[in-house]
Amino acid sequence: MKFILDFFPILLFFGAYKMGDIYTATAVLMAATVVQTALIYKMDGKLQTMHKITLVLVLGFGALTLGLHDERFIKWKPTLLYSGLAIALAVAHGLLKKNFLHMLLGQQLQLPHAVWNRLNLSWMLYCVFMAATNGYVAAYFSTEDWVNFKLWGYAFPLVFILGQGIYISRYLPKEGVDKE
Repeated sequence: MKFILDFFPILLFFGAYKMGDIYTATAVLMAATVVQTALIYKMDGKLQTMHKITLVLVLGFGALTLGLHDERFIKWKPTLLYSGLAIALAVAHGLLKKNFLHMLLGQQLQLPHAVWNRLNLSWMLYCVFMAATNGYVAAYFSTEDWVNFKLWGYAFPLVFILGQGIYISRYLPKEGVDKE
């Protein structure tokens, strides 16, 4: 259910674009993100910081896109989001000596300190890659190509998260092994 909920806004955005235009799709994305956020809040009783940031960016950049009738705002929103995440992870790690991934997931995953640091670095690099890729497609390709990239570009996070899972699996306790 949560997996479908994560992709719900982008699928509706894609469908609205194919049946209308970027402005219709932006309005649909804004509404779908509000519904998605409300459903997540109803299911979990709270929102993660990422959900709040995404909601604010979608509504803000969507409003600018619609109000100014300029598609560049919605096209550059992912670049801003990924850049912000990369910077936040880097500043937290480098200046604050904090690992946000460990702070967020440390209760669910017991991993060695060095593994948390490698995960943090890989997430920083992934966010830089995604920001640069979206920026490149937004700047040098048509809106049609960018919308298609938004849908099929979801292969990047799926592959990345699968790779993360495979990487950390060797550090997780084995099921059914007695700890004597």
